[in-house]
Amino acid sequence: MNNFNVSCPIPLDQYPQVLLAHGGGGKLMQQLLEKMVFSVFKSPDDIPPHDAAVINLPGSKIAFTTDSYVIHPLFFSGGDIGSLAINGTVNDLAMGGARPLYLSLGFIIEEGLPMETLWRVIQSLKKAADTANIKVVTGDTKVVDRGKGDGLFINTAGVGIVEHNQTIAPQMVQPGDAILISGDIGRHGISIMAVREGLELETTIESDCAPLHHLVLEMLNQGVEIHCLRDLTRGGLASALNEIAAGASVTINIKEKAIAVREDVQGACEILGFDPLYVANEGRFIAFIPQNSVNKTLDILKSFSQDASIIGEVTGNATGMGLVTLESKIGSQRIVDMLSGEQLPRIC
Repeated sequence: MNNFNVSCPIPLDQYPQVLLAHGGGGKLMQQLLEKMVFSVFKSPDDIPPHDAAVINLPGSKIAFTTDSYVIHPLFFSGGDIGSLAINGTVNDLAMGGARPLYLSLGFIIEEGLPMETLWRVIQSLKKAADTANIKVVTGDTKVVDRGKGDGLFINTAGVGIVEHNQTIAPQMVQPGDAILISGDIGRHGISIMAVREGLELETTIESDCAPLHHLVLEMLNQGVEIHCLRDLTRGGLASALNEIAAGASVTINIKEKAIAVREDVQGACEILGFDPLYVANEGRFIAFIPQNSVNKTLDILKSFSQDASIIGEVTGNATGMGLVTLESKIGSQRIVDMLSGEQLPRIC
């Protein structure tokens, strides 16, 4: 007879209930996933978690991912829950080095949602899918009682084809790797906060929500050796770097002056008490690249955004959870840790 452990691995005296912070991309989310999910559904190959799972099939290799979107509000400057759902899933596949092919859509709709709102979202889904050249092939719809669904939630699952022999994952990161970023940071999170809180800013800050697979595919087409990719969603740049440092057991150093933050985004962050390093993005990623491919990669990224840059490097191996440090604009060093909770919940 199989033994079944009924004790909860997260101390109930500390967190007897799930908090919003458990979904925020920080330490609490990592604790929940590692102790309650990954410990039960552990990969037999002990591979660090990544945006998409790459699966070997007879004669081919695919990437598979799933995500759920609970953003509030449904519409924001630069996008909406529809474009976010398509681009977010496309980008997760791209981070595994895959060409996105097929997508499922699951709607959880609250009774009373205006049909006009639902139609706007569906039209946005269609436009974003056409832009990314991904086909929606299956789905599901559920309606929940009024007051039980906050309008609309969307779940997606995506499948892509891996057409190369590279392994793109945290465990491939090596000392000496350069770290490149595909553009400026912080716009998505601040655009959501501006709408949610009714902030009167001098300029309209638009989300960076966009598909990224074309950049990754171009890097692969030009023969760039890629060790790891990660899009900068919940928890922003800081959380992504910490996750990779822990997964690869390395030390990372980044330079603050190399990270582009728009002046209006920086100003909004100062007003709201946010650190741009932790603010979510939906159209930005980091790439860990060996030195012999850095110039070619940077040229490709700059074709997308002139704010693309080399922001740091992997400086050595580490024990335990890895380490991320930042060299400030004045030359001082500080540790960039992962947040315990969430600066801004319901961001994607």
